[in-house]
Amino acid sequence: MGSGKTTVGRKVARLLSWRFVDGDAEIERVSGRTVADWFAEEGEDRFRREEGRVLEMVLAGASADPVVFGAGGGLVVTATNRDRLKGPDVAVIYLHADPAFLASRTQRKPHRPLLTGDPATVLGDMYQARDGWYREVADAVVEVRPAHEAGQRPKWRLAEQVVEALAPMGIRVAADGADDEGFSDDPA
Repeated sequence: MGSGKTTVGRKVARLLSWRFVDGDAEIERVSGRTVADWFAEEGEDRFRREEGRVLEMVLAGASADPVVFGAGGGLVVTATNRDRLKGPDVAVIYLHADPAFLASRTQRKPHRPLLTGDPATVLGDMYQARDGWYREVADAVVEVRPAHEAGQRPKWRLAEQVVEALAPMGIRVAADGADDEGFSDDPA
């Protein structure tokens, strides 16, 4: 939460000329239920199973139509999802930041049902539980904070760093890939 997965993912997809799929939005589209509803009505375990089902569905179509998938931060909680993310047909980039930085950028919103109480405490607990899993599945780690500290257009800077991290895996900006001309970047 707060790393910029969705915004950066959209920009990476634009640079690669691939489509972008936000994991939470896709769950809502496919199931007709919001993430908050899933948590309230079914609980986290059932939501995680649905999240894995949607991941598999999106990846099944990715061989014909490459996709940047903006995974929810909890996707790594289940071993089945971690195994799938380690597959040879998937490249995973971990947008890493320390919990205090993420807490400074994160607010309680309906699509964040796990963000209850003090954001720094909640994100610190999540970081302790999940950081090892993120690193287990990651093909590369991109640090978020330096891009924000460098000044203007941090999300484009992060997208460019993600694309650079993908290059050794044979994934490169398409000849017709968009540049950032004419695109706005929020100041955060």
